[in-house]
Amino acid sequence: MLRGAGRIVAAVAVAAVAVTGCEVTTGGSGEAGPQPQGKAGSALAAVDSLTVKGRAPKTGYARERFGTAWADTDSNHCDTRDDILKRDLKGVRYADGDCKVVAGTLSPDPYGGKDIAYARGRSKVDIDHLVALSDAWQKGAFQWQPSKRIAFANDPLNLLAVDATPNRSKGDGDTATWLPPNKGYRCTYVAGQVAVKKKYGVWVTAAERDAMKKVLHTCPDQKLPTGGNPTAAPPRFHAG
Repeated sequence: MLRGAGRIVAAVAVAAVAVTGCEVTTGGSGEAGPQPQGKAGSALAAVDSLTVKGRAPKTGYARERFGTAWADTDSNHCDTRDDILKRDLKGVRYADGDCKVVAGTLSPDPYGGKDIAYARGRSKVDIDHLVALSDAWQKGAFQWQPSKRIAFANDPLNLLAVDATPNRSKGDGDTATWLPPNKGYRCTYVAGQVAVKKKYGVWVTAAERDAMKKVLHTCPDQKLPTGGNPTAAPPRFHAG
């Protein structure tokens, strides 16, 4: 009778799981618990707010679809490239007032961790779009109005001064295909991509979403960056 009663109890427990959809756990060591999903306001939590779709064709993409480089979307009379150099370099020197950056030091370069000297005209410093323009085009930007694409291309939230060498290896890669060689910067980098994609409604592929979560699970409290320009600022342009 006792043996039969044991079978009945086990059967009832299995039936309860099937009806409620609950998972019975013993709490023993060695069992994998749920992955952390991140606190409110974290980049990890924000990943789940991104739309997941397949990559659209690159057909029709051109740099000019995002406006002439570089527009003055914040109307401060300086072009966006100089604004980012001014923000990210140390020991900045100017020509023609306080707009045209002619020298400085990227210390350190976030992608490689080295100090890079900047000299205008002989620069080893690029201004990277965290979310590449081509990547954005294939994940929704082909549908946008021109003003939104200009804002996206010139948004400080999406821009970073970096060493040209690792940046050019990135191409239009997303988190699933490229990460900075500097492992200590990867959480910040991916959080930035999540913030930009969330702000502009750029979608992600399933592989990209999974890669974002893999990085951010190592830093579940990494905050989601905020700020940057409005998404449809009126453009102004500067030569150069």
